[in-house]
Amino acid sequence: MKKELMQPLPREEVIKAVERKNPVRIPLVLSKFWGEGLVEQYGDRLKQLDRFPDDAAMLWIDPIDYRKMGLSWEINFEGARDRMNIVDDWSRLDEFIEKLPDPEQDAQFSRLAEQCEHHKQHNRYILFCWWGLFFERPWGIRGMENLLLDYYLEPENVHRLHDALCNLYIGYIRRAVRELQPDGFFTSDDLGHQTQPMMKPEIFCALLKPYYRKVGAELKTHNLHWWLHSCGNNTELLPHLIDVGVNVFHPLQKYTMDANAVAKQFGRQLSFLAGVDVQRIITRTDPQTIRAEVRFLIDVFDRPEGGMCIGAGNGIVAGTPFENIEAFLDEALHYGSYHRRQFSP
Repeated sequence: MKKELMQPLPREEVIKAVERKNPVRIPLVLSKFWGEGLVEQYGDRLKQLDRFPDDAAMLWIDPIDYRKMGLSWEINFEGARDRMNIVDDWSRLDEFIEKLPDPEQDAQFSRLAEQCEHHKQHNRYILFCWWGLFFERPWGIRGMENLLLDYYLEPENVHRLHDALCNLYIGYIRRAVRELQPDGFFTSDDLGHQTQPMMKPEIFCALLKPYYRKVGAELKTHNLHWWLHSCGNNTELLPHLIDVGVNVFHPLQKYTMDANAVAKQFGRQLSFLAGVDVQRIITRTDPQTIRAEVRFLIDVFDRPEGGMCIGAGNGIVAGTPFENIEAFLDEALHYGSYHRRQFSP
């Protein structure tokens, strides 16, 4: 039984978890999320954690490599991300849009196809993934401060940028469906900060939601689950994310969102990839505290019908005690299996 428990779930069981159809255990997804400096700190020792399953195979792609776009102006790629300002003046937007990549010509797919074939042979649940959608990527393009001002001063140009990105994303999704046949799409947007969303819900609805809706409609056409990572407090935006078709939300960042309230209000409409906190819990406490936190999340979010996966809340960074990471993975696997038994037919 223990050997069986350590094996990745077949894709059908992950689908059951996402669709709330009584999975045998809670899937571990994005649980080995190694953040800055962790691989350098522990090296091959991290391979000891390979004994814990990854229940979703994640195929990563970067839709836009700004260095390869051939833009006619110089870009500062050094220092903090907010200094890049890829489109530092809206007068350059036309050229930027014109030189966006063609998904049909993207050579990254040959690598993904090989990975995908391997995972399909082992009946794995497969996610097609990239970081950044209609907030993260635009602020990387314009700069955070500029973009937040643009919402009020340049809404027409914001729409033009979002529309171009939306068309690009849909092109990538369609090629992924045709060549990879994934089960879901994972992306991110970090729409919140510690206390509230990064923008008023009215701004989200006016400038971002129409493009979220288009992506959601495309995914629904292909029966793909939509997994969205968004740090910070997203409580006010959850109804809108549900409305556009998000199926799984991650990470429900601790100290920003009320886990019990969110589970109670949205648990019948939305599944959760509950993220164990990496700001304080995994990094600064002890294995006993971490195990208690894992059990708390499972008790809150795992419903009789399912609707929960568990993972790290974000990248686990250097300085995190190895035994803390091990305790997190061990408790997520074993308590996630134990908790489901009470709901078995």
